[in-house]
Amino acid sequence: MDELDILKKDWQKREIEHPKLSYNDIYKMIWKKSSSIVKWIFIISILEFVLPNLLYLLPSTRERMSIYYTNDSSTFFIVLSGIQYLVIFYFIFQFYKRYKEISVLDDARTLMKNIIKTRRTVKHYVIFSLSMILLTMSLFAASFYFDPNMLTAVYPNEIPEGLTEEKLRTIMAISFIVVALLTTALLALIYFLLYGLLLKKLNRNYHELKKMEI
Repeated sequence: MDELDILKKDWQKREIEHPKLSYNDIYKMIWKKSSSIVKWIFIISILEFVLPNLLYLLPSTRERMSIYYTNDSSTFFIVLSGIQYLVIFYFIFQFYKRYKEISVLDDARTLMKNIIKTRRTVKHYVIFSLSMILLTMSLFAASFYFDPNMLTAVYPNEIPEGLTEEKLRTIMAISFIVVALLTTALLALIYFLLYGLLLKKLNRNYHELKKMEI
């Protein structure tokens, strides 16, 4: 039982030995906790965008990524990356907007509506992020199979002994698909641990407010 549950129990039972708390006292506790949770959602979304992009500053990372942007499919992947960045910026802005809205609320019913909007925004963001990861890596796999320049970029000198070009393209494509599935599953777990726990706390606050409104 957390602090909010204890205070709510005090408020309901009105026990003499505990300080009496008004409706407004309980609301302010829930409001502050909700505001803090949404702020952390906003911060985590920024870190999630910034940290992977910092890796691109490393020469080794830039060299590996250049393979995927120096072939016949480069224009498509650049456009896809641009769209992905725009949508991510949109979601980060929405998280910031939800945080600012919750920070200035003065009634429980509006807070409940904003909690619902925040939960919906987070769910859409997680679905989009996982879908883009799976889609992008699957397209890379298809590029290895259909675009000979991709294979030439990875093996500029000669194909490993015992393998034909077609067989090697198939192996690379299947490997990318397997990595895509494993990466998506791992990130889904991370999202559950980060956003899932925060949404669970936010959902608890929503139900507490709903009980108070009845």
